[in-house]
Amino acid sequence: MPPHPQARAATAVQPGAALTRESLPAARRSMVDAAAVEVGDIAPAAIERDVDADGVPCRLYHPGSALAPVLVYLHGGGWVMGGFETHHGICRRLATLSGCAVLAVDYRLAPEHPHPAALQDAERAVRWLYDGGAETLGVSTERVGVAGDSAGGHLATVVARRARDHGRPYACQVLVYPVIDPDMNYADAGDDDLGADEMRFYWDAYVPGDRSGPDVSPLRAELAGLPPTLILTAGNDVLRDEAERYADRLTEAGVPTVAVRYLGVGHGFFRKMAMFDAAEPALHQVATTLRTALAPR
Repeated sequence: MPPHPQARAATAVQPGAALTRESLPAARRSMVDAAAVEVGDIAPAAIERDVDADGVPCRLYHPGSALAPVLVYLHGGGWVMGGFETHHGICRRLATLSGCAVLAVDYRLAPEHPHPAALQDAERAVRWLYDGGAETLGVSTERVGVAGDSAGGHLATVVARRARDHGRPYACQVLVYPVIDPDMNYADAGDDDLGADEMRFYWDAYVPGDRSGPDVSPLRAELAGLPPTLILTAGNDVLRDEAERYADRLTEAGVPTVAVRYLGVGHGFFRKMAMFDAAEPALHQVATTLRTALAPR
């Protein structure tokens, strides 16, 4: 499907230059600077505070209700960039729309900290949450969800599988145009939002070595018993097919799975609320899923 006019307009704030290790610091700054235009002015959650979760920087977005359920959010950015400044809009809107507290994890970035550093940080923050952190934050761990976009979606589903294996499963996982397949079997080269060459840079930075294990390749993992899953994809995204293939694999494994493709938009639309009309219904869809999945039983 041809890109929506909003997708064409969004390319004006894309860095454009090929990513290298030398250009990465500038690309990180550019992503933060562009967020002011892409995200717009989003009203804060009722309570926002920075948290040290056993050495892992996190930020809490709390809707203000007593003992709100909690969603652990892992940001996108190819494992090499992104953070609070680029994803605050998503976290604020989800906290407001869902009534859930959102705990955003500022995990260590590659290539300075390659795999498994980001995964370790996410799991350390969650352990802290269960080991008393929830009480200090005013959130409930009765039902916890995990979500992420792009590279954060990859981390989210790996975290969810490992939590299943350790007997503390999540109540749901929400994966927004997630990275799934390190083999990078792309049907095409992508669009101006994300291309195949850029994805190769991200993978090389995050996992320069063996990529065959389930912590790197979710398609090679045992998927039965994973939590109910919502997967959102973008119609003009190089990652679309692998994410939808993952949805099929989850369904085949008996995991309740809903997969929705948003047409005419490219990678990154979910956080670019000031630029894509599709972002708001997508956020509402995620919020509805969270309200249902994380409601007390």
